[in-house]
Amino acid sequence: MPEKMSMEKVNILRALGAEIVRTPTSASFDAPESHIGVAQRLNQEIPNSHILDQYRNPSNPIAHYDGTAEEIIAQCDGPVDMVVAGAGTGGTISGLARKLKEKYPNIKVVAVDPEGSDLAEPEELNKTDTNFYEVEGIGYDFVPTVLDRQVVDKWYKSTDRETFLMARKLIREEGLLCGGSSGSAMAAAVQCAKDLKEGQRCVVILPDSIRNYMSKHLSDDWMSERNLLEKTSEGAEMNKPWWWDMKVHDLQLHAPITVLPTVTCAEAIDLMKKEGIDQMPVVGEAGEILGMVTLGNMMSQLVAGRVNSQTPVSHMLYKQPQQVQITLDDTLGCLSRILDTQHFALVIHEQRQYGGSELQSKKMIFGLVTAIDLLNFITHHPKSTNGKNGQ
Repeated sequence: MPEKMSMEKVNILRALGAEIVRTPTSASFDAPESHIGVAQRLNQEIPNSHILDQYRNPSNPIAHYDGTAEEIIAQCDGPVDMVVAGAGTGGTISGLARKLKEKYPNIKVVAVDPEGSDLAEPEELNKTDTNFYEVEGIGYDFVPTVLDRQVVDKWYKSTDRETFLMARKLIREEGLLCGGSSGSAMAAAVQCAKDLKEGQRCVVILPDSIRNYMSKHLSDDWMSERNLLEKTSEGAEMNKPWWWDMKVHDLQLHAPITVLPTVTCAEAIDLMKKEGIDQMPVVGEAGEILGMVTLGNMMSQLVAGRVNSQTPVSHMLYKQPQQVQITLDDTLGCLSRILDTQHFALVIHEQRQYGGSELQSKKMIFGLVTAIDLLNFITHHPKSTNGKNGQ
């Protein structure tokens, strides 16, 4: 399973006796290191193994055609004017839509696809600078065979922020202990149901429970690290210190030294020693962020003999998760939550660039911030005192 999948899922499968193989979240579906590619390789290596293949298995949508849709028809006991569901493999939305359109020809089917995924139509809806999304269970970088996009009347592109805030709202206000993709579906339904007339009915599919996400969107710390909490969040932020709502740009950071992926291990170590630093961002020729290279990682790999002094740093990249990238407008409170679990965060600046045909948004590195930077700011700021206001 991809690295972004929750530890709850891992622990449950391990308890059942499974051996877990984690794969890079960023890997393309057709790459050999993706969860699909690894599964196919293991299928060839392990005798008597079988892949259920939810992406191509016709029983996937049939189960929802014969089961879930019939349950909706029976429970609603009358016409349904709209159904909203997330699209992952596409089995749920395809099976539901086929049966419900037979029963209610005028029903409107809305499929929910996260920003960064490629399932929605028309293709223009999928154009975004987002290449990562935290929500699990919906969205892919390919169109599964079982997904019948012809039965979908409208696609809704969801964001992580509205997804998890809605999931938390469903838990808090409705007592529905639901997972992230349920929040995506409900957020879409709240918007799309505005097109309905008084008396018409909308069914929303909430497919997952909170069981698999206790350490994710249920956690204030997890949400805050990803800057997904509402500004007026309750709980730990009620007694926040004086600097909590100040911005990252108040730190007055200096631009970091960056290196190209072709720089050798020896060159990178010499540069770090000369500049008195122990980590540097690695960027491509166009300025895109490829990851980080650290002195400790290079030294350990050199000592172990896995690399040599002339090995390019591209072979020793520490890939930056999305949650350790912040902007100048993020709060120091958000930064402090990140630095509780991360050694550093990259400060990213959005730059608009014209390439001759259209404006494009690019992420550029503005700075690199550590706990020492935050501590120096707090201790040397005029507001820092021994009194209550400085705590």
